Amino acid sequence: MMKDSTISKLFFRKTSKSPHRKAIGWVDGNDLNFYNNDEYQQKVRQFFYGLIKLDTQPQDRVAILAQTSKEWHFFDLATMCARAVVTPVYPTYLAHEVEYILNHSETKILILENEAQMQKILEIQHNLTHLKYIVALKEVTEDSVKKLSDKITFQSFQQFLDNGTTESQNSPKLFEATIEASEPLDIASIIYTSGTTGEPKGAVISQRAFVVMLNNVYTSLKTNILPTDRTLTFLPLSHVFGRCDSLLNLVFEFECVFAESLDKVVDNLQVAKPTLLLAVPRIFEKVYSKVLENIQKENDLKKKVFDWALKASNDYFEKINQDKSPSTYEILQKNLAYKLVFEKIYNRLGGRIRFLVSGGAPISPEIIRFMQNANLTILEGYGLTETVAPCILNPPVRQIPGTIGLPLGDVQVKFAEDGEIMVKTEAMLTEYYKNKEATKEAIKDGWLYTGDIGELTVEGYVKITDRKKDIIITSAGKNVAPQKIENTLKLQKHISNAMVVGDQRKFLVAIISIDHEAFRDDGVSGRTYEELAEDSKVYEIVDQEIHTVNKELASFESIKGFFIAPSDFTVENGQITPSLKLKKKVILKTYAKEIDALYKKLES
Repeated sequence: MMKDSTISKLFFRKTSKSPHRKAIGWVDGNDLNFYNNDEYQQKVRQFFYGLIKLDTQPQDRVAILAQTSKEWHFFDLATMCARAVVTPVYPTYLAHEVEYILNHSETKILILENEAQMQKILEIQHNLTHLKYIVALKEVTEDSVKKLSDKITFQSFQQFLDNGTTESQNSPKLFEATIEASEPLDIASIIYTSGTTGEPKGAVISQRAFVVMLNNVYTSLKTNILPTDRTLTFLPLSHVFGRCDSLLNLVFEFECVFAESLDKVVDNLQVAKPTLLLAVPRIFEKVYSKVLENIQKENDLKKKVFDWALKASNDYFEKINQDKSPSTYEILQKNLAYKLVFEKIYNRLGGRIRFLVSGGAPISPEIIRFMQNANLTILEGYGLTETVAPCILNPPVRQIPGTIGLPLGDVQVKFAEDGEIMVKTEAMLTEYYKNKEATKEAIKDGWLYTGDIGELTVEGYVKITDRKKDIIITSAGKNVAPQKIENTLKLQKHISNAMVVGDQRKFLVAIISIDHEAFRDDGVSGRTYEELAEDSKVYEIVDQEIHTVNKELASFESIKGFFIAPSDFTVENGQITPSLKLKKKVILKTYAKEIDALYKKLES
């Protein structure tokens, strides 16, 4: 495995070895299409020569500002084959955020998706000191192209491809020669963290770090992932978890299928019928919430059948999880429960899933156990931008809900005195770009300080208790991990998101964003989020759901009061990151007056 020291060498060997094997697929309506390995290599080759025509030199920066697609992936590989550096940019970023990343990374070439992204560039173009070329994947208006500065050359996607074809004929051996010249210490990518506490930091990831990450996953899962497997890739490739998903096909012989879009994933699952799926907890939370919501609409008989099936299945898996053998009666009960209730849930994901991987944020153990009833095994894992995504994962042979599992491959884990998780691996950032201070703070003696607080279970699995910076210390000196409470609140039907507040206060309160869709399903239609947030009946419903959560919490963890945010937490208003993490400092500052008023009211 490790004989390939760069992604480009890994890609070239993989696609050359089995040229006729299906490799990359994509969904188009009800059709499933594929490129074989030879066609896959030819596509990347064409993109490579298109970049060469734009005077791409080794270690030049190429930024990609677009939604997930096979073209994104081809640009990613072609850039690395050219020994240049990929800078992913979230398509949800605002113009000033795009400006920061393009300038900080010194981006020379920008691949953007469409007119909407072009408008951002037009707004900031005179501040972009390094940008020389733009390639648009989709149509951009002639008017927008005319408004572009003379210092920036624009190409349509078709022009780019045509140039790639011509250039490949002029220098037919350059592709292989450049790949052969690639070095393990070449910078492969500068990936910017989504910045929950300030300006995003650019994690410098080498070619070797990417290869070691893939090798770590391969070493741990080579007996579990089969050549007959198929993934459906829909996560943002601008996020390191989605990027890992798209690159796994380089070490496994499975088929990697790209979804049409995030909005069409549910429909695409029925077309692609994947056997493996990498997703974030929010996807599983929505499935779970929808099932419970539908059950509440059923008649009493169906509700009783569901309750029976849930108990029968839970009893069976409780024994399995404790390494005990269920009785013949319990096995029959479980199988009947699956046929009557849970098989429908399994089929919603395409009907062929062997296991799921959850990452990017913690997932509730309750959801893992529930999905298990539908024969859907969720492997919860853990990783950071700084570790090129996965470094710890629950193994397929045994999952322990509530933990993130065991270290992958060469990954070593230990804990600082305050419980902070420390990681050492070759699949790690080299540095934060142009930020020596942040680098020294994060990496000490080869160990990465993750910022997460955790512990080792008796089974030897790693468990995260909270983010170090998020720990709340009440005025009574109680340490509270807000993430666990926030995740439980989000499982309630009408709560979209929640932030727990209480540092140096006597008790905890919460800022709640409501689920607009859930109220619409309840028959409350034609009303805006803002109108619902001010409705006393909506407040009562949320109050009841918080009361339900409080029953499962210790007294010092319980939520004593709350208010509904007048607008949802969104990327657009700067209150969550593109990877859906709360920007707590921003939210605290935005609602400082409301928080103080709530405490004053509750304490009076």
